[in-house]
Amino acid sequence: MDVITLTLQMQVVLGLLAFTVFLFVSEIVRIDLAAILVMVMLGLISQLPGMGTLADINHLFDGFASNAVISIIAVMIIGAGLDKTGLMSKVATLILKHGGTTEPRIIPIVSGVVGVISSFMQNVGAAALFLPVVSRISARTNIPLSRLLMPMGFCAILGGTITMVGSSPLILLNDLLISANTTLPEGQKMQPFGLFSVTPIGLALVLTGILYFVIFGRWVLPKKRERGSDASAAQTMQAYIKQTYGLKADIFEVRVPEGSILIGQTLSDLMVAHHMYILGTSYRGRKVIAPMADTTIEAPARLAVLGLRRVVQEEFADPYGLDIMPGLDVFSDDFAATQSGVAEIVIPPGSSTIGKAPIDMRLRQTHGMSLLAIHRGEETMSHVETEDHVATHIGLVPFQAGDTLVVHTEWDRLTRTKKDRDFVVVTSDFPQEELRPHKVGWAVLFFAIALTLILFTDIRLSLCLLVGAVGMILTRVLDVDEAYQAVSWSTIFLLASLIPLGTAVQATGTAEWIAQQILTALDGWPLWALQAGLALLATVFTLVMSNVGATVLLVPLAVSIAIAAGGDPAIFALTVAISTSNSFLIPTHQVNALIMGPAGYKVTDFIKGGGIMTVLFLVVSLGVMQLLY
Repeated sequence: MDVITLTLQMQVVLGLLAFTVFLFVSEIVRIDLAAILVMVMLGLISQLPGMGTLADINHLFDGFASNAVISIIAVMIIGAGLDKTGLMSKVATLILKHGGTTEPRIIPIVSGVVGVISSFMQNVGAAALFLPVVSRISARTNIPLSRLLMPMGFCAILGGTITMVGSSPLILLNDLLISANTTLPEGQKMQPFGLFSVTPIGLALVLTGILYFVIFGRWVLPKKRERGSDASAAQTMQAYIKQTYGLKADIFEVRVPEGSILIGQTLSDLMVAHHMYILGTSYRGRKVIAPMADTTIEAPARLAVLGLRRVVQEEFADPYGLDIMPGLDVFSDDFAATQSGVAEIVIPPGSSTIGKAPIDMRLRQTHGMSLLAIHRGEETMSHVETEDHVATHIGLVPFQAGDTLVVHTEWDRLTRTKKDRDFVVVTSDFPQEELRPHKVGWAVLFFAIALTLILFTDIRLSLCLLVGAVGMILTRVLDVDEAYQAVSWSTIFLLASLIPLGTAVQATGTAEWIAQQILTALDGWPLWALQAGLALLATVFTLVMSNVGATVLLVPLAVSIAIAAGGDPAIFALTVAISTSNSFLIPTHQVNALIMGPAGYKVTDFIKGGGIMTVLFLVVSLGVMQLLY
């Protein structure tokens, strides 16, 4: 092996690598800004005399058009489209229904599902698709998003090692082996790996990741809540309403059994008699939110009831033989903090509602509002009996100019109410999105088309995903502005700006020089130590350059080392391809960059949570390979 001499360009690249790591760890500036700064520095330094090979200025910004970056943009749009139809919310409901609402039960289900999906599609795609699902779960369980996204993201990376098509390095591996065979004698030629040849390694790694976060998550996961979430905003609003108007009632799901004496009674009669509010009904699969007051009770049915637990239990459930469910089941999706909540609406002067009573206006049917209270002057009139107020039949109270209405409503209905001149919506901090469930067919169709193209054609990944993204925009699942908003541009700039540095590491020979220094130090070590050294080297390289680049660079070296030391060159090459997925320490991997913003992670969070995961990855992957290969 020819000795590689350390050149001036290599020294500059090493200095830029050290500077990049320093900026990431210290977080003197935002991590995406740090990446842009390093890219600009790389471009400027390359203009100096003698630095022409450092970076090609004509291709400095090629990262923004790279296959990986375009793929991430497309998959973010696809994920937003699926979420816009309410489909991801239903997936979240299904997970909560079967998995419970606690962290130790949610993490294995979400992480396991994402890991399996990641074995057949790009791991960043699996993570991006489940990002809205995890966000919905966080909102409903009040578990901080920062406690859920790291396990999901790490298992998406680990899942890429389950099959030979789960990650780019494994996809490349067989081609690299065939290329290496051209220089090997007939007896030493390597056989390509089958689709499931790596499955034992991948399953062991995913299981290790799940157990790691279930057992040690309470210590290694950050406890902070992400800023500006829809869920926290809605919960803050509800706390404000309770403090301001004394409305301390909660929502309960009540089961009405067959043969109940309530059958045939109207909702209006029950609400007036028992000082509570029935916000929803469900009978034979037909669910109605804000039902008409003259709706009659049928059984078996479920009712969503708002009131004090004491009142609902002692004056309604017990006398009529009804069951109060331990939590929301049928209505869990409808009354989640991201779907509906309590809001304030003012009656302005000149409104056509002045002088009309709510019962005459059929407020529920026309606007989807369940009126909880009317605040007039210093007085609050409430239909719901609370600890601070005696119940009033506010359905018969005519509206006056200046009245503040406290209502429970779905957020998409409240968004439409903002356009009505008869009302002034005071509440502003709520999820102002209009779901399009009628577009779910188009969304699923174009997602399926994109997935089919990825799995069964040789078309470039970014183009396959863009077919799905553009299809959703053309069919109005999303409009163009919503598609732009769906993209996390800080993630895009972070990844695109780091690509030139990775290219410089490889193009200047810096990567080969580093590899040679480490492998020289390992000369004469036993086979298992050489294999471990290669795994560690691949881990380091994938933190500072693309995993594809690290694989292309290190597989030929691994084959040469194995042959010289008397080892199996195919297993040494596999060690490199597996280990380039060991990228948890800093957010340079696409998945880590994707989850960093929504969860509010810092680089130190990745160092803390990913440090042990990095060691476990090395131990488990090398251990399984020693046992089975």
